[in-house]
Amino acid sequence: MTTSAAVVARTLRAPFLVLSPACVAPGIATAYVTAQHFSSLQASLVLIGALLAHISVNTLNEYFDFHSGLDAATKRTPFSGGSGSLPAHPRAAPLVLLTALITLLLTVAVGLYFVMRQGAALLPLGLVGLFLVVTYTNVLTRSPWACLAAPGVGFGPLMVIGTHVALTGRYQLMPVLASLPAFFLASNLLLLNQFPDVEADRRVGRRHLPIAWGRRASARMYTVLALAAYVSLVLAVALGGLPKGALLGLSPLPLAIAAAARVILHAEHIDALLPAMRLNVMVALLTPILIALGIAIS
Repeated sequence: MTTSAAVVARTLRAPFLVLSPACVAPGIATAYVTAQHFSSLQASLVLIGALLAHISVNTLNEYFDFHSGLDAATKRTPFSGGSGSLPAHPRAAPLVLLTALITLLLTVAVGLYFVMRQGAALLPLGLVGLFLVVTYTNVLTRSPWACLAAPGVGFGPLMVIGTHVALTGRYQLMPVLASLPAFFLASNLLLLNQFPDVEADRRVGRRHLPIAWGRRASARMYTVLALAAYVSLVLAVALGGLPKGALLGLSPLPLAIAAAARVILHAEHIDALLPAMRLNVMVALLTPILIALGIAIS
């Protein structure tokens, strides 16, 4: 593999791409239990589209962070700060941008295929998703609330409901309810990962919640969002909107409690937050996967 190709491969941030199939899974599960004709091939194509969108937003983020100078100022952790590949290999930047644009176009192509297959009902979700991919790094990170909500919207309702509509052609209550835990947990995933980047992000004009409110207040918001994820799941089952099997998604709750406790206790101490960041990733991945499994076996 050439140096430039290796740099591009690192900017994909492959370990983080696991979040996409985890969040697509509840949408596949709700389609599986409600569709008259379920196609594994179509479900696989939805998953490919989600991965392409995720790759596009990752590589755009890497490209713009390199050009803004943020990459050079960031103190990286295993969970935040990007790959750091472009400062060491700046000549690969055009190839990273090209990768971002190609994967974005392929995402659009997959979306248009499902619009032609299922009708225009999917189009609003696709347009919102396209907006989030293109504007996240340079626009949405300037607003605390937009920056907080964007990951949740993208990996929650857009992926879960979008998957369901792509596979069934219908909006239904079940995927809406199934998307709520992913919404809260994906926003929490990015929120906590912003804690180490406060000083560097502030220098380039970003204004996410840990910058606007400070880390301690953001730690309390983190706890609220974690609680909301599991409360929304319990209420959805209690009200009959999700089958009881979806409560399998409560299994990671002890991990979420442990992470929240550590975030509250060590909000200002980044090194001490690393175990919480690791737990945060596990919670964000396991919860939607287990919800999907619970729905499917119900």
